[in-house]
Amino acid sequence: MWQRVKLVFSNKELVNKILFTLVMLLLFRIMVVVKIPLFDRTGIEEWVLGSDFLTILNNFGGQALANGSIVALGISPYITGSIIVQLLQMVIPQIKDWREQGEAGKVKTSRLTRYLALIMAIGQATLLILGTGGGGSNIIVNIPPNLFPLAYIIMIATVVAGTGLSIWIAELISKRGVGNGTSILIATGIISSIPVMMTTLWNIFIVQGGSGLDVFFFILVVLIYIGMLLFVTFMQLSQRKIPIQYANRQGKSDSNIPIKLNSSGVMPIIFASTLLSIPMTVVGMAAGPGAGAGQGINFWIDQIFNYVNPIGLVIYILLIIIFSFFYAFLTIEPNKMADNLSKQNAYIPGVRPGEDTKNYIARLLFKITVIGTIYLVFVAVVPIILAMIWNLPGVISIGGTSVLIVVGVAIETMQQIETEANKSEYTGLF
Repeated sequence: MWQRVKLVFSNKELVNKILFTLVMLLLFRIMVVVKIPLFDRTGIEEWVLGSDFLTILNNFGGQALANGSIVALGISPYITGSIIVQLLQMVIPQIKDWREQGEAGKVKTSRLTRYLALIMAIGQATLLILGTGGGGSNIIVNIPPNLFPLAYIIMIATVVAGTGLSIWIAELISKRGVGNGTSILIATGIISSIPVMMTTLWNIFIVQGGSGLDVFFFILVVLIYIGMLLFVTFMQLSQRKIPIQYANRQGKSDSNIPIKLNSSGVMPIIFASTLLSIPMTVVGMAAGPGAGAGQGINFWIDQIFNYVNPIGLVIYILLIIIFSFFYAFLTIEPNKMADNLSKQNAYIPGVRPGEDTKNYIARLLFKITVIGTIYLVFVAVVPIILAMIWNLPGVISIGGTSVLIVVGVAIETMQQIETEANKSEYTGLF
């Protein structure tokens, strides 16, 4: 272990990337505490804390939403834009062709995603500001009524600009730092919300409760989170190795193609949560902080899209399943893998090259993804069910999903750091 640490810190370029990432994360955390100008955050704080679902989203954003921060929306508009672009790639041939155009195609895809994110940010920022109070009720400065529209424009533009800065920071981390910027920002938000969760948990079971049974439940909940952390770490590192042989090499070969048990990573969870959050957020913001979830359309939206309710939980599970298979076959394309093996004069023992190899990899990937999807659903659903049983507030409902995101991002980032360090070591040999 110490050899790996020494190898990392001996690489000046890698150390600079790590420091750059940390500086960008610090900048983002500073932005979380910067308030929207002219905005009375009392209304939004009450509104967020009054909804378990929005409390969970607030935890994912590192308390930015409840703080009335300029980055209240975080990078959720960008994630939504990414979902839309990837769905468009399935139905529009021209956009699908961008995936085959290399770097130029990536630039086009990124540009379209940014445009869609901007549109989503404008819509969500407008609902956020106007939904927390109309007629100037959420403006903290005493100004004439004829200036209300200008004040609202300033507040909306600030939130949109904050979203743009968040996206910019995420892209800078991806390009000049280590890891995936979008995932790292989400993981950072979750980690920064853990002290709030533990404080609330302590108050519920120890301060307000205090009985022997309450202490037992407190210890049990903590042990469940620790157990979930260990379980997720083990499952994220699990993989199935496909042995391969090279026709121009004699004897036994140790070469293989590793396929992760959860090859789609954390994206199915993030995308499923984001899709469910859109109608919940829109209705909640439009209704305002004083509206209840049990009135008219609000009740049905809450029942259908809030995954702490039975119908919403079923939809949440279905979305995870769909995105899990979608991303698994998007990340690992059996057709391309079979072609690459043929070009390298390699084959899978007992399987004919070409179409048979493609079908073999596709069948194997399907079986692995079934197991991986069951694991994802288990990790996402069990903490929600436990929160229902103990009647825990949303601020504590960051169990399996958040652990999966944090562990997944940590593993991917560490693997990238190790790869960069090893690459430098091999380069130095010549």
